[in-house]
Amino acid sequence: MTTTTTTTTPLSKIPSGIWVLGFVSMLMDISSEMIHSLLPLFMVGTLGASAFAVGLIEGLAESTALIVKVFSGAVSDYLGKRKGLAVFGYALGALTKPLFAIAPTTGIVLTARLLDRVGKGVRGAPRDALVADIAPPEVRGAAFGLRQSLDTVGAFLGPLLAVGLMLLWANDFRAVFWVAVIPGLLAVALLLFGVREPERHVGEKRTNPIRRENLKRLSGAYWWVVGVGAVFTLARFSEAFLVLRAQQGGIAVALVPLVMVAMNVVYAASAYPFGKLSDRMSHKKLLAWGLVVLIAADLVLAMDDHWTTVLAGVALWGVHMGMTQGLLATMVADTAPADLRGTAFGFFNLVSGLAMLIASVVAGLLWDQLGASFTFYAGAVFCGVALLGLVKKF
Repeated sequence: MTTTTTTTTPLSKIPSGIWVLGFVSMLMDISSEMIHSLLPLFMVGTLGASAFAVGLIEGLAESTALIVKVFSGAVSDYLGKRKGLAVFGYALGALTKPLFAIAPTTGIVLTARLLDRVGKGVRGAPRDALVADIAPPEVRGAAFGLRQSLDTVGAFLGPLLAVGLMLLWANDFRAVFWVAVIPGLLAVALLLFGVREPERHVGEKRTNPIRRENLKRLSGAYWWVVGVGAVFTLARFSEAFLVLRAQQGGIAVALVPLVMVAMNVVYAASAYPFGKLSDRMSHKKLLAWGLVVLIAADLVLAMDDHWTTVLAGVALWGVHMGMTQGLLATMVADTAPADLRGTAFGFFNLVSGLAMLIASVVAGLLWDQLGASFTFYAGAVFCGVALLGLVKKF
């Protein structure tokens, strides 16, 4: 009886607002991943882009999202409001989806990706801060893990839908991109009407969150988390290269997004259990094990491009994501003052965004010049160096 209570308590303590935010993330991820799981193939096969161009576009797009989070997080702290910014960000993401469907060149794809990621950047830090505001401290890790799990359910449902529609419509990329608009708009509606923001203290004086005296309140422990997040991002370049690796193995174009389905099924299944585990064990040890799993993923993906090998590497990649992404968010929330959480998530994502740009561009260059295997071996080496640095901190 006692065991059952212990097992069910964390989920029962998670407020309904966290569940709704999770389903909002799920719907938007369905929309985004229907496009992103096909976009590298669309750029290379239809628009004639190189692997370097794919890496550059993905790096610029993802880093833009993470950089914008600095400002949206700070604004949400200044206003004492998170939801409005989150709604705007989700709406911008939904409304940019038609640009992918009409894009005649990689320049338009880049524009669409940048605008889409600006929307992600605007919503990201306020949404994460909202999760921290709503969740009780004793289940914060579980709450971030649950939201990440639901988000990742969307990340594998999106590619599944993309595969089905590609098979149904004879590899018509643009038709699939049009369908992706629908779940994006549903996400905006659910957030608008389904989430109630907690009341903030009305007597608090508004100050600029990024003034020097406020930034001094962000502790050394917080900045250590920021540094660790950047190292993890450098060690894990864009997932677009997983899609390109799968294509090398001769998988039919319509079926290639299944590799993202596999990764995200594992990611979704592992994010909540590891989030729950992070409430009970050393965060540094869990991060170290996450790097070990990423090293294994890189080595497997470097071995060869047979679909079984790629699938094994992608599954390990998903375990790594489940172990580390919700954990890093929890560590940011735990080390930042409550009134500066939006700013804290923003700076965390700024540094990670710059790291993502560097990692994706370098990965694209290595891919074009030395081949796919060398790219993944280089990732494994960098992970090993990062792991040694992390272990020394124990």
